[in-house]
This record gives sequence, C-alpha cells and structure tokens, in this order.
Amino acid sequence: MSDTISIFMCGDVMTGRGIDQVLPYPGNPLLHEFYMKNARGYLELAERESGRIPHPVSFSSIWGDALGELERIAPDLKIVNLETSITKSNDYWKGKPVHYRMNPLNIPCITAPRIDCCSLANNHTLDWGYTGLAETIETLKKAHVKSAGAGWNLKEAETPALLDVDGKGRVIVFSFGSETSGIPLEWAALGNRPGVNLLKDLSDSAVRHIREQVQKVKQRRDIVIASIHWGDNWGYEIPHEQIQFAHMLIDYAGIDIVHGHSSHHVKGIEVYQDRPIIYGCGDFLNDYEGISGYEFFRGDLGLMYFAYAEPASGRLVRFQMTPTHTKHFRVNRASTPDAVWLSNILNREGKRFGTRVVLNKDHTLTLEWD
Repeated sequence: MSDTISIFMCGDVMTGRGIDQVLPYPGNPLLHEFYMKNARGYLELAERESGRIPHPVSFSSIWGDALGELERIAPDLKIVNLETSITKSNDYWKGKPVHYRMNPLNIPCITAPRIDCCSLANNHTLDWGYTGLAETIETLKKAHVKSAGAGWNLKEAETPALLDVDGKGRVIVFSFGSETSGIPLEWAALGNRPGVNLLKDLSDSAVRHIREQVQKVKQRRDIVIASIHWGDNWGYEIPHEQIQFAHMLIDYAGIDIVHGHSSHHVKGIEVYQDRPIIYGCGDFLNDYEGISGYEFFRGDLGLMYFAYAEPASGRLVRFQMTPTHTKHFRVNRASTPDAVWLSNILNREGKRFGTRVVLNKDHTLTLEWD
C-alpha cells in the first residue's frame, strides 16, 4: 500500500541469559538470581523440554521464520521492545531478582532483521547498572539502531527516536515505562541522573506533559508512536486507567499508535478514533522454554504486528498479524491449532473493544473493528 506507512511491532525481545549463551560470543554466564546462578542453566532447561539446541547458532537464526515474514511483507519500519542490557558490566542491580545481559559482540542478532528502533523504557535496561545502560545505548548507536526511553539524564530519556520513511513521512517513537511493569522507582531518569523515561502515573498531568513533548517534534505527515511498558506479566484484565490513558494519548496528546508491552502473553487490541491500541503484545523472543507455571496463558505463542497508517491523517488503514511460536530459542511460524487458539483469544478479548480477527488461509490474522 504505497500511500501508507507500514510498521512492524512486537513484544519483548529478550536476547540475554540463555539466548546469549547460544550466540557466537556468549558473555559471562554468572547470574545473581535465587532460581538460577548460571545462564547456561536456562539452556539446559530448554533442552530438557524440547531437545538439544546445537550451538553456537548464527546471529539471524534466533529470528527463525520471522525473517522470511519480514522479507515477504517488507514493512517500512521495524520497532521492538528490547528487554535486555547489552553489556559486559558485572555491576548488577542489587535487590532485583532477575538480570538480563547480552554480550555487546552479539549485537548482530539485533541488526540481522534490520531493526530500526528499540524501546528501552522497561524493567531490564538497568539490570547491570549505569555502566550497563551506557554500554547498551552506545552499542545500539554504533550499530545504527535508534533507541528511545533511556539516557544519561531525563532530557535524553524523554527524547524520541525520529525515523524517516523515504517519500512518505516520518515515524516518531516515544518510549515510556510504568512502575506497574516492575521498573524500580530508582531507575527514573532525573535532570542529572541516568535512567529510563518513567511515568509517575497515568494521570491527566502525565498526558499534558506528553502532549507538550509531541507538539515540539510532530510535523505534517508524522506518525507518532507511544511505546509503553506497563502492567503485570500475566492476566488478560486491562485496568480501566490504562484504557483511559491510552484514549487520552490519542485524544489530547497527538499519539497515533499505542504499542503496549510487558505481558508475557497476547492481550486484547482496540482501535480507538481509527488509532490502534495494543494493550499487551506478548513476548516475542525469550529463554523461558522449560519454565513451568503459567502454561494456561501460552506465553510461547506471540504475534508479529503490522500496522498500516495514513501519514496525512494518522488513520489506521489495515492491521495484520502473523502468529508465532518460540521453540529451541527460535521464532517459528505457529501451527494451525496454535493460530486458531490465538485468533480465539483475540476475538474473546476484543469483544469489549469492538474488535475481532479473521483467520486467513495462510494462517495470518486480519483485524476488523467497528
């Protein structure tokens, strides 16, 4: 669709711990978790669950079938929530139960699918301290991958990523985090303190502040995305304050797409004022294979989200999804039963929002809305 800007989005991309250990340059596997003391333990859990994972793997292999899908659809831009510190730092954040870390030498696993922008305002960006944060941002910069949501001070953390789409317009990505996703309050960037772009709350004043930021940069033919890390890991319920906040971002702050993540499974989708709101993308890539406890939610299933928006109006024209299944530390196309399961979940959770999906012959999903 030549008159639209097409954007790929997905949920949490976690390339640390077990996944880092199967990449060409595994980093220090030492962990400080109650559950696990060595990152190779997560590889052992996955192999116990699904069989041997030959390694080292290529940088692109972890993306699996997603690479072919990205090549087939060829979106103008690709945006992910990167939930991993890219660093060799050993300065782990004490008191935090889980720490994700990937060796900077493995950065080609992020550039392999040509990711354009990483959202960093999440609960793992500072897992390895301020040194880890600085190295994460610098590594992405050197790899020519833009980022938003974290910085050496509040001004840097609030600064959006500006992405040009030749001949069409721009996409502006703001990244925000909420304490409800497990981000420590001490991680909030301040005037002279490094950190993430942490929302104090989901209030009217927060919306007004975001509106001021948007107005400073938004121009004609710009699509503005609010990438928000919020809410619990498990559960389909969407709090009223999240719904109200998302609506206000669209009504008053000039946001065109709400890219919500943190939930480890897919949640409902809304189209409000012809703008999409993804309340929870679900995980896209992680090392959780073999960890039991929440099988009911099928956290191993995810979606590739493709939004097509008019740059002149910001209006959503089309919304497609490709169901995925993570296995062997790799993104795979979901089976027919799994694609049906995901479509049923989206239809069930979309009822309150007036959205539904159609399962196509190729097992992709098309979103419909009232």
